[in-house]
Amino acid sequence: MNNLGSTIDPEDVVAADAAAREFVQRHRDEDPVSAPVDEIGRALVVVVDDRAAHGERPSPLGPLVRELLAEAGFHVDATVTVPGDEIEIRNAVNTAVIGGVDLVVSVGGVGVGARDVTPEATEPLLDRRLRGIEEAVRSSGLAAGATDGGLSRGLAGLSGQTLVVNIASSRAAVRDGMATVAPLAKYVIESISEF
Repeated sequence: MNNLGSTIDPEDVVAADAAAREFVQRHRDEDPVSAPVDEIGRALVVVVDDRAAHGERPSPLGPLVRELLAEAGFHVDATVTVPGDEIEIRNAVNTAVIGGVDLVVSVGGVGVGARDVTPEATEPLLDRRLRGIEEAVRSSGLAAGATDGGLSRGLAGLSGQTLVVNIASSRAAVRDGMATVAPLAKYVIESISEF
């Protein structure tokens, strides 16, 4: 059986991480005077975590995603934690869409376990899938050594005027996923607002 971790060259991981940081920094610094921090739009974070949703332990991922979104220029309206239940996840995402946020990032529930139902909850809400974003997140996850990010079943797409993206829940997958998603989200949101 092939071990995926052994096929990734550590130098490639370092190079991919450096390239992602440089890309985000370059785009962040393009016009710092005329670009206010919240210019990109509003976002909402949905953390899918059974134990955190039931109050057994707080999830550190909500604050991490919130911080990364703020650094990318998003105003984060809220972080919502729900259990790995299809209806609960769908309701959280749909509430954000109805509330008019520009971006919903869900974290967790994208693996192959019985409670990993985030893609099934998300798919009925999407008017258009953005498979390029899905594949970019998976590819960068593998390149960065975040196996759960690389093997994620997470979806990305538009629900009305809202971009919805599912990412895996390890810290490495979140950091890498957000470095990949942030510039793509900016492009998608700007494209939508032109209509």
